[in-house]
Amino acid sequence: MRIVLLGMNHRTAPLDLRERLAVHDPAPVLQKLVACDEIDEAVLISTCNRVEVVVVTRSYDAARLRLRSIFARELASDSIEVSTSELDACLYEHVDGDAMRHVLRVASSLDSMVVGEPQILGQTKDACRVATECGAAGPILGRLFQHAFATAKRVRSETRIAERPVSVARVAVDLARQIFENLADKQALLIGAGEMIELALESLRKHGLESIRVANRTPERAQELAARFGATAHGLDGLTELIAEVDVVLISIGGDDPILTVELLERALASRWGRPLFVIDIGVPRNADPAINKLDPVYLYDIDDLASLARKNADERQREGVLAESIIEEQHQRFEGWLTALRAIPTIKHLRERVESIRVDELERALRRISLDDDQREAVEALTKSIVNKILHAPVSKLRREAEHEEGIVYLEAARALFGLDDETSDEE
Repeated sequence: MRIVLLGMNHRTAPLDLRERLAVHDPAPVLQKLVACDEIDEAVLISTCNRVEVVVVTRSYDAARLRLRSIFARELASDSIEVSTSELDACLYEHVDGDAMRHVLRVASSLDSMVVGEPQILGQTKDACRVATECGAAGPILGRLFQHAFATAKRVRSETRIAERPVSVARVAVDLARQIFENLADKQALLIGAGEMIELALESLRKHGLESIRVANRTPERAQELAARFGATAHGLDGLTELIAEVDVVLISIGGDDPILTVELLERALASRWGRPLFVIDIGVPRNADPAINKLDPVYLYDIDDLASLARKNADERQREGVLAESIIEEQHQRFEGWLTALRAIPTIKHLRERVESIRVDELERALRRISLDDDQREAVEALTKSIVNKILHAPVSKLRREAEHEEGIVYLEAARALFGLDDETSDEE
């Protein structure tokens, strides 16, 4: 029995190819996989950054061919051609311990584009749920993914890998949190309606900021975004009045010339009675004139300031990643121990059956040569069983103990070889 994982991710495959192979409903693919003789269990993970299939198989070579066929023919629609050369350049394969370790790393967000991002854990849980509901995930993969979820929980609770944001938009919000400590009673103005502003809005709401205004050149886009986050929508013609009311301005809007000029800020500051104003400019080109930083009491942070913080946070995440990797390795060894112990059960059962078969055959052969009454036959029967149990006690106990460790597979293989458990003719010799 082997665990095999075949897949591609953001490091090995371009977005175009990942989009072409994305699976919106994994159930039909999974059901087709486990209907094959060579696949016992299967789970399919499909996100914007990865497409991976992990299976349990007793026929390794046949399973590998089946998985490649799934990527080449099943995942791509009839109208989308995926060449063999494209797949060869992008697919990676992990087997047994490496496959288990990879699943743990994926669930723990150590294999993500942004290390520590939380979305992948929910996505792996969804993948496991779908596989379980359609009957594709059995005891091995079910246990592996539950173990992966527990590992992800340990990584989050025992490291700080997810504490420091690394996207510029979220760094901007983190900076606002550091400035004000508590955002709940503050007011913010977000100028723009693009992806960066949307990410910032989402993060501001998450951290308790309730009073938010969104201003944009296109009022319809501002209204759409504001409606989704419970904010108010405005045009750019009222910036002076809006800035006079808020505590922080976060801006990212297209255009070659600065939107926030010294003249505009001076007009807004006249109505603020000395209250400090924090301006966070995440636009490229810059949306705020650097000269406004000289106004009292304006504090300006631009994209370079935020990028520097993002790099510092990324370095910190990398350091925390070392600790996370040690947790992954510890959890991997625990799962390996469980899997080895699981493998020990059929070996021990086979060993007992083999020895019991020999005992019965030899006893019957001996009883045909001598005449014993029922009591005597019962006594001999009990005697031979006792001898067999005493002989097997030490090796079986050793197998059970060692099966709890990763290296226990060596003992299982030795037992099968020494007792001829894989030799069909051994009983006759």
